[in-house]
Amino acid sequence: MASQDIGLDLGTAISIVYERERGVLLKEPSVVGINQKTRQVICVGEEAYEMIGRTPDKIRAVMPMADGVISDFDLTSAMVRGLLRKVYHRSLVKPRLIICVPSGITDVESRAVVGAALGAGSRKVYLIEEPVAAALGAGMDISKPRGRLIIDIGGGTTDIAVLSLNGIVCKKSIRVAGRRFDSDIMRYIKNAYGLQIGERTAERLKVQAGSVSFEPEEEVEVEVKGLDTQTGLPGRVVLGRREVKEAIIDAAMLIVSAVRQVLEVTPPELAGDIYSDGLLLSGGGAYLHGLDRLLGAETGLSTQRLEAPDLVVARGTALAFDHLDTLVDGFIIPQTHNH
Repeated sequence: MASQDIGLDLGTAISIVYERERGVLLKEPSVVGINQKTRQVICVGEEAYEMIGRTPDKIRAVMPMADGVISDFDLTSAMVRGLLRKVYHRSLVKPRLIICVPSGITDVESRAVVGAALGAGSRKVYLIEEPVAAALGAGMDISKPRGRLIIDIGGGTTDIAVLSLNGIVCKKSIRVAGRRFDSDIMRYIKNAYGLQIGERTAERLKVQAGSVSFEPEEEVEVEVKGLDTQTGLPGRVVLGRREVKEAIIDAAMLIVSAVRQVLEVTPPELAGDIYSDGLLLSGGGAYLHGLDRLLGAETGLSTQRLEAPDLVVARGTALAFDHLDTLVDGFIIPQTHNH
């Protein structure tokens, strides 16, 4: 029998439904396919993702989450409903749901997330901040009076937090993450080569040849195809790691700068703990080649990328049911507990 308690990592790019006993139940793109004339939802998740850039005028693939928050309430509600139905399509029991959100989320945005989840059929909804969920998912004991620094790099936001004694000591959330890397790659190729490429192509290039490492490394070349902006005809170009790095290094340094800002306001005793233990990387953006070494070089701290970093937050979100009454910080606004 399926559990009535599930965690949802509602990401800008990828959403993951996670259950403590069974693990990942669903991992699909945060995309909704709609009929533009009727606003009718055609599909959600993987099926909608396959439509991006390939649909007729009346059909559009939409990403209803922007920078980690809801940009379209109705479509987000439909997406959550569709994802949950894929997992619980035969269940008559409404589950309790914990959703992880960026630590910089506003009260209005948090209410929108709760409303979308309730509209999708959840019995009770809690919101938890991404760094706290990441810490729980990493198996970290944050109940001790010891400072731990965790950085979660998702699709829309990067969340940085120092945790101690079941609470958040200092934190920062910036809207620079995986999708920013993709958009910077698209802009670079358009400016340098006059070639317009799509989001999926940019993401593939980032995965295959993306790097922010300053160390000598083996060259990787990837062919990308798109639309020549001068001729209006299909075109192609081959790029290597050096050029992809040129496209995304500025965004990577914004993440470095945010980490430094958090470290500057960290209490001295906790800073000493962090110097000893280093920093932990989670989120899909942690896969970017050389990012761990860049952070280590710029902060002087040892850096560890967690195993399967893209699943850490989802796992911690599901585990957070055990900490509803013990976490000092992490759960967003008390009124969300009353739904």
